[in-house]
Amino acid sequence: METILSEISPNHSATPASEWSVLLECARPFPEQTRLAELLRTSPKWPALLTLADDHGLLPLLITRIRTVEAALVPVEVHDQLQAGQRSQIIFTLSLAAELFRILDRFTPDGIEVLLTKGPVLAARCYGDPGSRQYADLDFIIRDADVLRATEAMIALGYEPKVSLQSIEAGKFPGEYVFVQRDTKVLAEFHTERTFRYHPRRIPMEKLFARRASVTFDGRDVPALSLEDELILNSIHAAKHFWTRLMWVTDVAALISRQPIDWVNALSAVREVSAERMLRIALLLAVDVLGARVPPQIDKFMRSDSGARNAVAQITPRLLLGESVKFSVFRRAAFRMKMRGGLWGAAYLLRLSLSPTEEDWLPESREKRSWLLDAAARPLRLARKYGRGSSPQ
Repeated sequence: METILSEISPNHSATPASEWSVLLECARPFPEQTRLAELLRTSPKWPALLTLADDHGLLPLLITRIRTVEAALVPVEVHDQLQAGQRSQIIFTLSLAAELFRILDRFTPDGIEVLLTKGPVLAARCYGDPGSRQYADLDFIIRDADVLRATEAMIALGYEPKVSLQSIEAGKFPGEYVFVQRDTKVLAEFHTERTFRYHPRRIPMEKLFARRASVTFDGRDVPALSLEDELILNSIHAAKHFWTRLMWVTDVAALISRQPIDWVNALSAVREVSAERMLRIALLLAVDVLGARVPPQIDKFMRSDSGARNAVAQITPRLLLGESVKFSVFRRAAFRMKMRGGLWGAAYLLRLSLSPTEEDWLPESREKRSWLLDAAARPLRLARKYGRGSSPQ
């Protein structure tokens, strides 16, 4: 979508409320066409609207939604460029699907099990159209015990690993295992029970595989997380990133509105990782911001936590600002503690503060050495990186 934006979006300044209103309507799981048409008749500033949608990861969905309204409401030049952009998005997602099959065909004979998650799975489950959700990579869940073999297999497929075989053998584990295809530059990320560090408790990997589901791409079934586990993972992922993009609220709203969530299983699964507050926040945002609906017992569950309600009250007004919001190291720490809640919040923050990633590894990280040396470097790096952060609020 970058080419389109460069052609029709000049310098982007503060976004008026009218553009935000259009985007919110498009983000609803069941937008009202009449309401959307009325908003478009106010003649929104299209460059600002498109930039806003792109900033929030919702440009493909915006394109899909506005195609349902009267064509005269969209300037001809914008309409033509958006059509071209949607074709490009579809072609790109098809290329990712082909790469997905290539990876699975390599892994399956070797007995390496994976579960697909996030981007392509949400596109299929939430929107039923690979061209309606913005994503740029493939995300897999894999057992930690299979990482070394998976890395060797990805290298054989022409991928360059960001985490070396030597670092893996030395017992290091990153935020995620990232691979870049040398020729196509396709990005693939692998997540294990050890890299899901933002889960309050260790993710029960075997239970995830036991609860697996499948999603169909191009007539082929692909193993994926269950609906309930996908909902929980995305709630935690958005909390990790401070809910700075409307896309994450949109995904939750669409998932719970368009799919038959087993709420008993969802609540059981979220208790396994002690992420009840993170799920409550996700549901509150989906319902209160985008009008999603939940059963009465789930509405009671999500509103029963005053800490979750207070967090949503802080998140909602800054949603428009997106990733332009800057968090100081102290505000980041306070947010992390609030996501866990209670006395456990401090323990959660401490664990995150002392869980080194590849950014914290010392130069000698390919060698086996004490975990404490890398852990000690992390708080200092975080302080340097976020110490001067600020927020418009």
